[in-house]
Amino acid sequence: MTSWTLRSASPAKTRADVVVAGVLAGGSQPRLAEAAADVAAAYGRRFAPMLASLGVTGRAGEVVKVPTSKTIGSPVLVLVGLGTEATPEACRRAAGAAARGVANATSVALALPADTPELVRAVTEGYALGGYTFTAYKRAKDADRDSRASEVVVLSPIARRKDAVAAFAEAQVLAGAVAQTRDWVNTPPNDLRPPSFADLVAAAVAARPRSAAKVEIEVLDHEQLAELGCGGILAVGRASDAPPRLVRLSYVPGDLPDDASGPRHLALVGKGITFDTGGLSIKPAGSMGEMKSDMAGAAAVVSATLAIADLGLPVRVTAYASLAENMISGSATRPGDIITMYGGTTVEILNTDAEGRLVLGDALVLATEQEPDVVLDVATLTGHMVMALGDRVGGVMGSPEVVDDVLAAATAAGEDHWPMPIPEFMDERIRSSKVADLAQHDWIRWGGGLFAAAFLRQFTAGLPWAHLDIAGPSFNSGGPHGHVTSGGTGVAVTTLVEFARSLSA
Repeated sequence: MTSWTLRSASPAKTRADVVVAGVLAGGSQPRLAEAAADVAAAYGRRFAPMLASLGVTGRAGEVVKVPTSKTIGSPVLVLVGLGTEATPEACRRAAGAAARGVANATSVALALPADTPELVRAVTEGYALGGYTFTAYKRAKDADRDSRASEVVVLSPIARRKDAVAAFAEAQVLAGAVAQTRDWVNTPPNDLRPPSFADLVAAAVAARPRSAAKVEIEVLDHEQLAELGCGGILAVGRASDAPPRLVRLSYVPGDLPDDASGPRHLALVGKGITFDTGGLSIKPAGSMGEMKSDMAGAAAVVSATLAIADLGLPVRVTAYASLAENMISGSATRPGDIITMYGGTTVEILNTDAEGRLVLGDALVLATEQEPDVVLDVATLTGHMVMALGDRVGGVMGSPEVVDDVLAAATAAGEDHWPMPIPEFMDERIRSSKVADLAQHDWIRWGGGLFAAAFLRQFTAGLPWAHLDIAGPSFNSGGPHGHVTSGGTGVAVTTLVEFARSLSA
């Protein structure tokens, strides 16, 4: 267990096992950021030649360890590259890289730029998330070998300011929410199936302190979904022996000012396919290895809702997590089937591997019945979006003003999302079925991610809405970078929280 402290102190005199300092690139030579100026002063004229001999450049992601020989109070100085500018995102990524570079230190002091609340939050989040590991399935001796520091001190000249203290506390809540999402995404699909995932969400809600803001939960099983007429969720989950679930969370803030007109209402909807074989339109074997992550949207929505409640944001939230397992059996949904979604819309199934839009459609209609001010859905929806934007950037589509607000929230949260269009001609494509109201898919190679968004829009009742396609950045199959570790990334959690904050304002 790591203890966190925000303190105003000299980096050069701090007696932690490790002091982390940021290095800026650019100019004639790299230089320490102002936050660690007294470290450079302690070395004096020796410092610049030392950086040169070590090959330090200050480029983002660079980590160099230096024994200090008692030149400063700490025995080890870790230099991390910030790039050319100490922005919150640069500091978040540098702190994350540092967390992996100081394994086995008992105490760590972070002398990274932290002279604003935004930078305090970025440094704290980055270090907490960069050191994340998933060891639940390691042998006991490996799982118990926790290399994280038992004490982390964030050094900041504004450590006593209320806004800095608040940012420091919020960063720990957000990092915990992202880590929870990563844990769920990383859990193997034999242990995370729709019923067990619903149980884990219920356990997370029940485990919150009594002093925390109340979050209510309702879990609908497959029989209740059938009574409601949720044909989309049922069609996807019917081939699995682990039947689907729909989890509904509700948070209503208390202690609002007497003159408040009532909190804005945000509805969140998440895709929770706990494993995706593609159904009868089966995926190639090589494409199934990471399909445990197809529930990342639902995990993000749940974690964001709990974080919003933990932060006490004055915004009402209703969240839906549609959970199903897309399997193959004699009862599997077939291409050519016609299903009736919740609300009565009929859909012709043409590709059972385009299942996410079906589980989202039911939940979106349920969400609109609550008459929220804004609806956001989050899903690992299409490979088309990965082809368009790569594996580190999410796509955002929907009502222009909501898309703009989501992108602004993403910038504040330090996540990479990009706007994508829903052209008018996509409505023609989704209505191309000759036998149903909508075609679920059309096998045209081009613009499939935009087709999916146009399909989802049919279930939003014309409300302000945005769709976040996180198929690319939800799972990192490569090595860690910045504060993003391998495996589940927890993307979209902080963006959703920031969006809720802006809505409450």
